[in-house]
Amino acid sequence: MNKDYYAVIMAGGIGSRFWPVSTQSFPKQFHDLLGTGQTLLQKTFSRLNKIIPSENIYILTNEQYQELTLKQLPEISEKQLVLEPAMRNTAPCILLSALKIKKENPNALMLVAPSDHWIEDEKAFANDVQCCFDAAEKENILLTLGIEPTFPNTGYGYIESDNNNGSEIIKVKQFREKPDYEMAKQFLAAGNFLWNAGIFIWSVHSIVAAFRNHLAAMHALFSKGMKELNTPDEKNFIQNNFSTAENISIDYGILEKASNVFVKKATFDWNDLGTWGALHEKLEKDENGNAVVGAQTLLKNSSNNIIFTAKNKTVVLDGITDYIIVDKEDVLLLFPKKKEQEVKQLLKEVSEKFDKKDQ
Repeated sequence: MNKDYYAVIMAGGIGSRFWPVSTQSFPKQFHDLLGTGQTLLQKTFSRLNKIIPSENIYILTNEQYQELTLKQLPEISEKQLVLEPAMRNTAPCILLSALKIKKENPNALMLVAPSDHWIEDEKAFANDVQCCFDAAEKENILLTLGIEPTFPNTGYGYIESDNNNGSEIIKVKQFREKPDYEMAKQFLAAGNFLWNAGIFIWSVHSIVAAFRNHLAAMHALFSKGMKELNTPDEKNFIQNNFSTAENISIDYGILEKASNVFVKKATFDWNDLGTWGALHEKLEKDENGNAVVGAQTLLKNSSNNIIFTAKNKTVVLDGITDYIIVDKEDVLLLFPKKKEQEVKQLLKEVSEKFDKKDQ
């Protein structure tokens, strides 16, 4: 296994659209949402561990998830955790990780991936990553993996690429925000748009240089702590400085500004598991389109539901269609699937009405 290969898994989000299973104290990446015997974080780690040494895989997460992360990933040590004392979007934590890795290994090639995606064909994923690592090693480029769109999805950002010249790696023209339905249809018809999966590959040298060029204040802020990084003084430096960094995503801060961004079209299937509907899509379903995790069910005149409960909970439905049905300890959710994007707002209303801080 190549010792110059590193990965950073982004595992700090709350996943509020998966409430009531995903809560602030126990977010979705730490759950086995698909009933596979592995949590989403564990699944992501094992997928990356096939090509990247376990000691080179870092986990970016919030301080409050330190114990949970170490418990779920016994393969890693505490020094592989990059703990955010405050939420500052993706750019600051990626820069901090890149500087830590660069200090340890100036020749490092680095992959950044979310912790909550579902990728079934792991061999195809490994081949795509290898192709990008090879390209990033040879040239000063920032790479992303784009997913070929299968329908005009309005929930994803898109990557517009230059016309394909026959190469596997294509120059990015621009990143496009989540479109409305009509615009998404135009993107699909154009043929040179891919879904932005948020998986990035680059050399530490290239990404640090990009921060120096495009987010100079952030680069200066973290660079002054180079002496402390990877030492016992690192925690103190992060506590004193991290929350003063600009709150900005890697997409806005770097990728939309840099001229050396390229995309490789993924050859693997992909699902970002962002909503209950996305989970329903990935799970096995009965002849009426019902997907079940945990429950034992008796279903009559009911179709296209997702049912998520504790193991062996008996659930009886009659005349229920297109619903999210979640039974979790002190919360029972029955919510129309077509309103899945509103779960985040629903959580806010529930928290305010019942004064529940850990929803």
